[in-house]
Amino acid sequence: MPTTRPARWLALLHQLPTKPPYLRVKIWRRLQAIGAVPLKNAVHVLPRTSANEAVFRALLDEIVAGGGDATLVDGVLLAGQSDKDIRALFDAARDADYAEIADTARRLIETGPASEAEIARLQKRLAEVGALDPFGAHGRQQAEAALAELDRRRGEHPDIARTDAAPDLPGDLTGRIWVTRSGVHVDRIACAWLIRRFIDRDARFRFVAGRSHAPTPGELRFDMADAEFTHEGERCSFETLLLRAGPADDAALVAIGEIIHDLDIGDGRFGRPETAGLGAMLQAICATSDADEERIARASDIFDQFHAFFGTRGTAR
Repeated sequence: MPTTRPARWLALLHQLPTKPPYLRVKIWRRLQAIGAVPLKNAVHVLPRTSANEAVFRALLDEIVAGGGDATLVDGVLLAGQSDKDIRALFDAARDADYAEIADTARRLIETGPASEAEIARLQKRLAEVGALDPFGAHGRQQAEAALAELDRRRGEHPDIARTDAAPDLPGDLTGRIWVTRSGVHVDRIACAWLIRRFIDRDARFRFVAGRSHAPTPGELRFDMADAEFTHEGERCSFETLLLRAGPADDAALVAIGEIIHDLDIGDGRFGRPETAGLGAMLQAICATSDADEERIARASDIFDQFHAFFGTRGTAR
């Protein structure tokens, strides 16, 4: 009777010295990077291919050069764990990676719009994980679907309950906690700068995952559903905040508001020549930092400079 041909595996057995301690971290990271899965703490496997043999041999050389011992084995499983069990280990490892990608994509959909750099970073990560997925883990389908939806919504502004009616000002605006959606981008970053520079110098910010948030005493919301300051009519949140709470006679802020409008809403209404430059700088900040407070802090210097520029040279296009 025909039998299923057993799989061939490469197993790297290694023992590392206690010093230097960074060597253990380095080797662990290398094993993660090549997609090897552990059978035991010091035994990692890969499917037998010439490419996998090459990366294992290179890693063996690193271990030996660092003062450790290593052996590379080529063989089949005879008893104990089966080929199916080993494949399940690979699938579980890749499913975890795919789930992280899908979760990140869904979070960006929720808090969006996502920047070009963020989408490109996720696409690159998906390709990297796919290259380490020899048996086609099921999680890839969910990651691809989430990333495709994120890409489809590229440039869309989330529904944040745009309204035509301006609510009453919520009393004293100083010493408040200002709440907005996490993953701040153009409009939210600009609003945070405007708040801290011109409205509430002692403002504290809180970043939440959802598009809506029920405020507690002392909190004010901006650029989110049902917020005290958000999109109104054709205005972006920065324009609303400036109109209702900012300096009424600051032409430089009006010019910045026109730039933020075109970057956030994308209708090209004002067409200021500085728009592309500020957009590129904000995109670079978002591409190099995931921390909301850091994005705001780094962008604040840029907004200060734009404010000074418009204030000294005028705001004409």
